[in-house]
Amino acid sequence: MMRGFLGWWSRWVARWRRVSGRAAVSSHATGDSLMVTAPVAPGMGAAPMLDCESVMRQLWDYLDGELTPDRMVAIRAHVEMCTRCYPQCEFERSFLDAVATSAREHPALDSLRAKVGEALVARGLQQE
Repeated sequence: MMRGFLGWWSRWVARWRRVSGRAAVSSHATGDSLMVTAPVAPGMGAAPMLDCESVMRQLWDYLDGELTPDRMVAIRAHVEMCTRCYPQCEFERSFLDAVATSAREHPALDSLRAKVGEALVARGLQQE
């Protein structure tokens, strides 16, 4: 199953490279994984992108926009090309959207907000 997908993915990347003119972007299948490389800067060749483990550790910070601009770009590039990280990122983005929608449609009671705030202050996680 994975090999069939990787074949499809390789064809898609090749087509994308032709259409977009991004010849420095490449991918190749190695076993059951996919290695993607991308240009570091114009004229500097290609270098491996971030690894999946590093991206997953920073995914919530990425989705919250709390990383440096360079790191945001690097993670976005990885997620857009990675067959493992893209679905996870989209799931977590959908989860955050659902939570935000729910919070707008069903706001928390003031008493609940006060209790949560007091608990955070008591644990030193929020200032009074």
